[in-house]
Amino acid sequence: MRELAGRHEGLSVEELHVVTTGDKIQDRPLADIGGKGLFVKEIEEAILEGRADIAIHSLKDVPPLLAPGLVIGCVPVREDPRDAFVSRSGATFEELPAGSTIGTSSLRRSVQLLAWRPDLQIVPLRGNVDTRLRKCEEGVVDAIVLACAGLSRLGLKARITQVLPTNRCIPAIGQGALGIELREGDAASRALLDPLAHTETTIAVAAERGVMRAVEGNCQVPVAAHARREGAMMHVAALLADPDGSRLQKRELSTAWPLRVEEAERVGFELGLELRPA
Repeated sequence: MRELAGRHEGLSVEELHVVTTGDKIQDRPLADIGGKGLFVKEIEEAILEGRADIAIHSLKDVPPLLAPGLVIGCVPVREDPRDAFVSRSGATFEELPAGSTIGTSSLRRSVQLLAWRPDLQIVPLRGNVDTRLRKCEEGVVDAIVLACAGLSRLGLKARITQVLPTNRCIPAIGQGALGIELREGDAASRALLDPLAHTETTIAVAAERGVMRAVEGNCQVPVAAHARREGAMMHVAALLADPDGSRLQKRELSTAWPLRVEEAERVGFELGLELRPA
């Protein structure tokens, strides 16, 4: 909102607060109540009904298929997409004693952390960032794993004990990026958003969401993808596993940069097809 107002003199921006089903239900894992789409449904309804012109989502919460008539019209520059490890004792992930408990309700994080350290225990833990940090401090769990982006946006980067390397814990698809949704054909809103769009981020998340589309990813399936540009190349890493962590598959590919959004999505889709069971 600040960026929009700063880019367009005289523009008035009104904030409409929408509490979603995903926000309301905090006592069960997302996989048990319908998946990440629960964070966007009511917000999409507000756009379709004309109560809002645009919606700002954490892109990792946006399912592969949007409600008919809506599009992601802008992806701004991305925050750090990696996962953050926060421990009560200050120990790194590798230093945690055997049997320590880690709080997370993410199947993606669970299967990768247990593949790295099968001697640890995963404890389901939901709630906002403050709630999860407090439960760690109170000893409900020995450590938690959160998105670096969320801690950074809240001014809490100092709480991070360790940033987990992407070769050990591939981030969620779209993690760290915002997706701004609007009505298809709303040229006026798209024109206002254009100055906020970031090409490199848009292409990277298109590749990641291509993986999700190929594997039909949701909260019931541990799926991950991370695309990054290095010079004249874009590298994409992806993961798919069964919910219990078995049949964990990883694939990587590299392709020449630059490429169009449609090409990036196709690259991701093809990588995702390699992960699917035969």
